[in-house]
Amino acid sequence: MVERKETASRFQPAWWLPGPHLQTLWGSLCRRPLVLERQRERLWLDDGDFLDLDWHGPHEAHAPVVLVLHGLTGSSSSHYVVGLQRQLAEQGWASVALNWRGCSGEPNLLPRGYHSGASEDLAETIRHLHAKHPLAPLYAVGYSLGGNVLLKYLGETGADSGLQGAAAVSVPFRLDQCADRIGIGFSRVYQAHFMRAMVAYVKDKQRLFAHQGQADRLSILEKLGPLEGMRTFWDFDGRVTAPLHGFENADDYYRRASSRYYLGRIQTPTLMIQSTDDPFVYPHSLPEANELADCIRFELHAKGGHVGFVDGSPRRPGYYLERRIPQWLQAIERGTQQPQ
Repeated sequence: MVERKETASRFQPAWWLPGPHLQTLWGSLCRRPLVLERQRERLWLDDGDFLDLDWHGPHEAHAPVVLVLHGLTGSSSSHYVVGLQRQLAEQGWASVALNWRGCSGEPNLLPRGYHSGASEDLAETIRHLHAKHPLAPLYAVGYSLGGNVLLKYLGETGADSGLQGAAAVSVPFRLDQCADRIGIGFSRVYQAHFMRAMVAYVKDKQRLFAHQGQADRLSILEKLGPLEGMRTFWDFDGRVTAPLHGFENADDYYRRASSRYYLGRIQTPTLMIQSTDDPFVYPHSLPEANELADCIRFELHAKGGHVGFVDGSPRRPGYYLERRIPQWLQAIERGTQQPQ
């Protein structure tokens, strides 16, 4: 069932968080930190690098497993990841939060890093999870950058995704247009934050390679040129992301990595949740109904910000995504697929 419509009756944004920016910032700045007991697993990749996975929930062989993918400069400790893992455990499901390369608190080993089109790392992770838990139904949830990677992967693999179902939230469907949008108005505050974090990510690896005497790897990063003076995503992706990951330039990267171009080939039941007031995404960047595969349900809300969707009262804030996503996944597992 293809659905692209307002669903305000399902999510009522908190009256005390007016506007998209308060919705966007509440979780990271004001939400009480959640603490979960998790087990870390290091997954060694075929190219010699690693990903760190953080497990939570039951260990039964048949319990469904949900792979959770964080956004740009996030990690498995991001509030939306931990909140979803807690909720999934309450319904008896296991979950594993992936840290993209270099996002687990330790620099990754190769000059390359992660980016919005890194579906090859997701594919390798999914193969690993199937080998580790062959009897468990496997699902995936991605937020922002993680959602873009997930949708791209689903389109690339079609019927062979290895997933029973998926959900993607606040996706930057057109990376070029989102790179423009985040440079406008108050969104430039987010852009400045991301620039500082992404430049620090590269500098951390430079220091690691220098300390370890990895001259060949250090030289690859040094060839990128000075890291100062980059203010926009176009700057960073043109000077760092593209050359490190085999793209000709920022335009080539954005064109090949934007998930909007892959949506029609998806064959896995997929929920997409988006708000029209997302301060990272233009409304015209959102896909039209005729671009979506029949197995996609697109829930478009008038408000919610970017990975916000906070409701409830000031004393008892609620988190719509942590109710809706487990409901959707559970409906697929039960065979109903389209819960109301």
